[in-house]
Amino acid sequence: MKESKSTYMLIDGMALLFRAFYSTAMTGQFMFNSKGVPTNAVQGFLKHMLMAADKFQPARLAVCWDMGSKTFRTEMYQDYKGNRPAPPVELLPQFDLVKEAVEAFDIPNIGLEGFEADDCIGSLTNSHKEEHHIQILTGDQDLLQLLDPSVSVILLKKGYGNYEVHNEETFFAWKGITPTQMVDLKALMGDPSDNYPGVKGIGEKTAIKLLQQFDHIEGILENITQLTKTQRAKIEDAVELLHMSRKLAAIKCDVPISCPLESAIYKYDNEKVQAMLKFHEFKTVYRYIPSPSSDPFALI
Repeated sequence: MKESKSTYMLIDGMALLFRAFYSTAMTGQFMFNSKGVPTNAVQGFLKHMLMAADKFQPARLAVCWDMGSKTFRTEMYQDYKGNRPAPPVELLPQFDLVKEAVEAFDIPNIGLEGFEADDCIGSLTNSHKEEHHIQILTGDQDLLQLLDPSVSVILLKKGYGNYEVHNEETFFAWKGITPTQMVDLKALMGDPSDNYPGVKGIGEKTAIKLLQQFDHIEGILENITQLTKTQRAKIEDAVELLHMSRKLAAIKCDVPISCPLESAIYKYDNEKVQAMLKFHEFKTVYRYIPSPSSDPFALI
């Protein structure tokens, strides 16, 4: 009998942090502690992380982060993500605070300037999927392109503890294309959230139909004469943008990062975690870790 692989969860840190922030920020619940520091995003992030770890039981865990807004993609296309506003002032101090909190759990924080968290996740996935089953926790569908027999993507749904888990089969049943074709799908459609164009006038339905028929962008271009007159005109007018959009959409899986397997073992020092929770007054997180003999918030 073949031994099953142990699991390695890679968390899309920014996706969880922003989701946690906006779920409470809309109603002004920033949860300032006694030092005047807002903590809503960090507390929500930790709840997402701990609940997912409890449900999916990974043997190893690491969190990947964006390291600033300038990446190789902004060098390629200066308007990439250029439509996004600056982070709210209440979120700014929480970028460092969340990494400090993650460190208290002895979980590695992974990031590299010039690349996005997605690229770090893709690279770690590529490095470890032969020996481990990779579980990617995110709210971002872009990471679905990494699905393969050793990789599943856990999409956060509304609230806490609600997930949509995808593998190659469920993705194909949902979209009608393979995970690797998702890069071509995004290239054809563009991505308004990341602010790159794709082919104007080609939506998801048409893009999927073309990919089902011709497999990839190169196949579409090689068979351009088989397209309708309107489709052909739209694509021929945007060939350069199409190739650029594909490069922007593709997650890099060869980023020069590493995370020693020993450092990612998911096992933390309860006392150290409790001390961190108490110091920062993360009261909503306390019930998600094993209870100590006394309540660390009893004296607060």
